[in-house]
Amino acid sequence: MRKADIINIISDKTGVPKVDVLVSLEAFFKEVRDQLREGENVYVRGFGSFIVKKRAEKIGRNIKKGESIVIPEHFIPAFKPSKAFVERVRTGNTAKQEQSLHRRDKDVEIDAED
Repeated sequence: MRKADIINIISDKTGVPKVDVLVSLEAFFKEVRDQLREGENVYVRGFGSFIVKKRAEKIGRNIKKGESIVIPEHFIPAFKPSKAFVERVRTGNTAKQEQSLHRRDKDVEIDAED
């Protein structure tokens, strides 16, 4: 699913024009980026947290030159889903997989009868 698909779905469900949904979504993304850039985490209850993770300095290798290089300490953005989010995805995917298996079983039964 792409951003355009999300915009279309939200617009269809809420009746809000796609342009307004796009502006709102872009404003949300910009605010999350700005807060993470400033070192602040963003918490969305029931969904998850956009956090800044610190990566320690480490030694890496330049394979082409065969030399060691020092990769300095740096920060990266990350997303940590909430427990509720993880549980919804886990149970949703389980139900979806069971439906898929059930459909495959029906296909096998039909083929066996022919």
